[in-house]
Amino acid sequence: MARKETERGAGRASRAGQAGKKPAGRPAAGRPAAGAAGRPSGRPGQRRQSPAVYRRRRIAVLVLGLLVLGLLGFGGWAAALAVGSLTGAPWAPGPGGSAGGSGSSAAASPGTTATGASAGASPSSASPGASPTPSCSRELITVTASTDKPVYQPTEKPLFTLRVTNGNPLPCEVNVGTSQMEFLVVSGTDRIFSSKDCQADFKDLPKVIPAGKSEAANFPWPRTRSVEGCRAVKVAPKPGYYVLTASLGATTSSKAVFELK
Repeated sequence: MARKETERGAGRASRAGQAGKKPAGRPAAGRPAAGAAGRPSGRPGQRRQSPAVYRRRRIAVLVLGLLVLGLLGFGGWAAALAVGSLTGAPWAPGPGGSAGGSGSSAAASPGTTATGASAGASPSSASPGASPTPSCSRELITVTASTDKPVYQPTEKPLFTLRVTNGNPLPCEVNVGTSQMEFLVVSGTDRIFSSKDCQADFKDLPKVIPAGKSEAANFPWPRTRSVEGCRAVKVAPKPGYYVLTASLGATTSSKAVFELK
């Protein structure tokens, strides 16, 4: 009797344990499965992108756009350069940074004259403000005549002086030789004496005279008359007033008056 009661109790316990067990892996009715909570019910598996991802995408698009613009600009520059080399006209960017326009047409048109510092320009245009190289003016080479005294006694002999002055602002070469000089004495219309009448030799003497300086030559007059060809003249100059002029080449001095007693 006791044994039967024991077997019955064990059977009840076994059935109670099996009734308390639930099938594994199947959720209870009315409850969502683990992991389904928080997932949107509209589109399963889609996640929303973060703001950083959108910023990176915008930066990438901007960089690609700049690269495309740069490639287009380089292609236009290369094409213009190739066209310029084929036509022979030099290419240079205009005011707006592009080639062509009036600049390229002016360079290609024949018959135009270059200005400024281009080839063939004159020295005055190549260096603004520069004056041409000055040269000696013969009009500024002057000659004066003088005597050592205004009045001469019967036994005194006058000393004539020819002075040539360079009035140019730079040194000038002047021929001061005897071939260019002449001392001439007159009294009214009477030709009294010329240093060339009996001159033995005619020599050239080129000499550089500094600016504003002078050279002088002296000639002692023996108080005699002379004629061309150095013929003898027996008549001596009489007391009175005489006029001396000195010449150097084509330049003649003003008159210097002196008196013989």
